[in-house]
Amino acid sequence: MGSEQIGQGGLASKASPGKATILALGKAFPHQLVMQEFLVDGYFKNTNCDDPELKKKLARLCKTTTVKTRYVVMSDEILKKYPELAIEGCPTIKQRLDICNEAVTQMAIEASRACIKKWGRSVSDITHIVYVSSSEARLPGGDLYLARGLGLSPETQRVMLYFSGCSGGVAGLRVAKDIAENNPGSRVLLATSETTIIGFKPPSVDRPYDLVGVALFGDGAGAMIIGTDPAPVTESPLFELHTAIQNFLPDTEKTIDGRLTEEGISFTLARELPQIIEDNIEGFCQKLIGVAGLAHKDYNKMFWAVHPGGPAILNRMEKRLDLLPDKLNASRRALMDYGNASSNTIVYVLEYMLEESRKMKAGEADCDWGLILAFGPGITFEGILARNLAI
Repeated sequence: MGSEQIGQGGLASKASPGKATILALGKAFPHQLVMQEFLVDGYFKNTNCDDPELKKKLARLCKTTTVKTRYVVMSDEILKKYPELAIEGCPTIKQRLDICNEAVTQMAIEASRACIKKWGRSVSDITHIVYVSSSEARLPGGDLYLARGLGLSPETQRVMLYFSGCSGGVAGLRVAKDIAENNPGSRVLLATSETTIIGFKPPSVDRPYDLVGVALFGDGAGAMIIGTDPAPVTESPLFELHTAIQNFLPDTEKTIDGRLTEEGISFTLARELPQIIEDNIEGFCQKLIGVAGLAHKDYNKMFWAVHPGGPAILNRMEKRLDLLPDKLNASRRALMDYGNASSNTIVYVLEYMLEESRKMKAGEADCDWGLILAFGPGITFEGILARNLAI
């Protein structure tokens, strides 16, 4: 597995006293890189399926998702060792969890190490862990194995968020913000790690959503260091986390439905999900932007770091909020390069956001305030009003 991280750069803006900031970002991936143009033939070969209609449908989906590349844990070696993973109806939950538990731990460790290296301080300065995953199930959980793998102190305080789906990364960031602001001097490691092996299945006409997942989702891990009052010499904050909220929409719990079964996780996703998000996104965002003193409809004077659940969700948001085409560039780039990697993806979006803001000339970047957003099962909306300190 490989890892990447983003540089901090110089301190461009001063963080507000007592407010949580993101101090570093890191990511890691499994070694298997999947090119979208070769995915259809490979998937049908691996699952020994020759249904021409299903193959055509997947080919269409692969084009509409806008994904170009993804990383996955699944490999020829795994399928050779566990051929039952590609057989319809086999009870394989034990095998899947054996693979997933090891893979998500390794990716989380690598992403965290990359993040800590860029942060520049000692691993012993980490006081808390927030660990997020929808790809494992065990006692003790991945938070403990991550702490052990990094060599953290047994006194490190840990929080686990399981099965939060696509909103998990921003939910974890909200929890890390609360911890940091209520424990002065603390440094919180947020780690997210996901793999699609938990839900890998052969194609079936009875499960049309499976093909959407095959065309859209990817694997990987992300990490952040969060803390207040950055040390002026050794730490350079990237984003200030001003206000965080979470809302769920009543009577929508079946819209994103996932069940852990003997065959792994089975997902169903209602067609109306993009419409539901479009109908509710503006009211949710208005609860946050007023804090920044922005007027109603000042959406293009902000940055938008949005979890790219899929192109339809991004398109609907862009239309409803009348956003300029470049406002969701970071989200679209993350989707194109990594697919929807569930809770991890917001880390990749924030990296691209920083990369784009640093390319701007002095005085061009006037969007220092913005929103970090994600949507998950519930339907749950997660949002953080943030300030970009790197511009």
